[in-house]
Amino acid sequence: MNSVNDPNIPASESDIVFMREALLLAEHAAQAGEVPVGAVVVKDGQIVGRGSNAPISKHDPTAHAEIAALRDAAQYLGNYRLVGCELFVTLEPCVMCVGAMFHARIARVVYGARDPKTGAAGSVLDLFDEAKLNHHADIEGGLLAEECGKVLSGFFALRRAQQKAQ
Repeated sequence: MNSVNDPNIPASESDIVFMREALLLAEHAAQAGEVPVGAVVVKDGQIVGRGSNAPISKHDPTAHAEIAALRDAAQYLGNYRLVGCELFVTLEPCVMCVGAMFHARIARVVYGARDPKTGAAGSVLDLFDEAKLNHHADIEGGLLAEECGKVLSGFFALRRAQQKAQ
């Protein structure tokens, strides 16, 4: 069920709205000095969970945007199973985050930019297409990919410039 969005097929308006909200959360992470990744969990067309990257400030390697959004949604819904929920994230999820999505039973994952170093939705691995796993989700990549990628590349360019100035 893995697919990268076909640029000839327009994304739904609601998908774009949710990804733009994730982009806002990514900007908040960048302002806090974190790698700019944002995520939202959606159920029945409503955002029920939000998260942005915070592993540096929280001294927590699991404080990825997706994990934060899953935790927020689980608290809001009162259930660790997020059946029928969708997750929108600005960067292709890593192995840890995909595992958490599977345990939460997320139905659909939509991401923006590919991650050629740690992406587990097709770039390095494709856990969504692994038949041996007991849960699968629909996956769509590339929504607002250019915008999502610019947030990341801008952050790292600024960070390199700051390091060079020191």
